[in-house]
Amino acid sequence: MRILFTGASSFTGCWFVRALAAAGHTVVATFRQPAEAYEGVRAERVRLATGACHPVYGVSFGDEAFLQLVVSEPFDVLAHHAADVTNYKSPDFDVAAAVASNTRGLPRVLAALQARECRRVVLTGSVFEPGEGAGEYEHGVLRAFSPYGLSKGLTAEMFRYYVAVAGLRLGKFVIPNPFGPCEEPRFTAYLLRSWAAGETPAIRTPAYVRDNIHVSLLAAAYVRFVAELPTVPGFSRCAPSQYAETQGAFAQRFAAAIAPRLGLPCPLRFEQQKEFPEPRVRINTDVFATEDLHWNEDAAWDELAAWYRPRLQHTG
Repeated sequence: MRILFTGASSFTGCWFVRALAAAGHTVVATFRQPAEAYEGVRAERVRLATGACHPVYGVSFGDEAFLQLVVSEPFDVLAHHAADVTNYKSPDFDVAAAVASNTRGLPRVLAALQARECRRVVLTGSVFEPGEGAGEYEHGVLRAFSPYGLSKGLTAEMFRYYVAVAGLRLGKFVIPNPFGPCEEPRFTAYLLRSWAAGETPAIRTPAYVRDNIHVSLLAAAYVRFVAELPTVPGFSRCAPSQYAETQGAFAQRFAAAIAPRLGLPCPLRFEQQKEFPEPRVRINTDVFATEDLHWNEDAAWDELAAWYRPRLQHTG
């Protein structure tokens, strides 16, 4: 298939583009900035993604350049993975601005796709949206996890409405907590850097139940979902789950897998969690038979260790 993809410079987007290309699909990926404008790990992701796709720089979803791209050649699928994530962890995250950016010119984009006989749209969602996943209910509802989660939920509602009006198929792919090579420094990077420095990392929120997933498994599930999405009007959802457990249990799982691969002692220090400003439980619900996706867990741990090994050498 020919796939028009947005958001390839992101952690998961880079993996999705490469997995789609490896499966034999042709991917045209848009980037908001010139290639030389990206720095750090994002620059590395852009380099990896552009090796697997036809890159188009200086294009944002819904702008005139994007519309010209849509009408310039036929596509089988629009995969809208890009989203406004500026200060996404902040309680002051601008929800309205994010939704406007995520859905800019959406009716025009869909009309252009329809005119070129593209029948499928895949939107990336988040388990932190209102009503997504499984977890703690408040007054009978799963509330948005954060203002960022709220922006993703509102984006999804707009897509579901306008895609239905256009008579196209919408597939929503819901992301939980991915980890792996090319990720921004977050929880697993904190663990690894602490161990490489001979320190014992503190697990401050061991009681939260989250859904951590190898990014390579997530990408394999994404490729399967895109490939099998029907062309008839309607709605489909895929919400992959892997390690749905407490953060304390995941930290122990991570330590047990990484210690023999990096030859490091991987101790952990658990703090008693007394405050719960976030929902205690938020997980996805679709569990895959990994052999059906041709995915190997040991190989994924090996790949993660190999990626971090040279990056940790200066720490010890």
